Amino acid sequence: MAVVCSGFSYDVEVVSYGFVTDISKTDAENEERLHALIDDAEVPRERLAKLFEPEVLPPETSSGAGEDGEGRDAD
Repeated sequence: MAVVCSGFSYDVEVVSYGFVTDISKTDAENEERLHALIDDAEVPRERLAKLFEPEVLPPETSSGAGEDGEGRDAD
């Protein structure tokens, strides 16, 4: 998400290996830019995670599940 929103032109195959740097900048400047992009993506990342959690994570079960026969196959 950070790479796509960076505004840099990029080759998808290259991006699949990591962050695309600006060759006119120093390594420190590129590192600073990367961290800024990651920080900017944090809020949308959290929102997306909350949307997908119910689909990805199994529902929580109570500690007493199964004591009343619930969830067991009928004999």
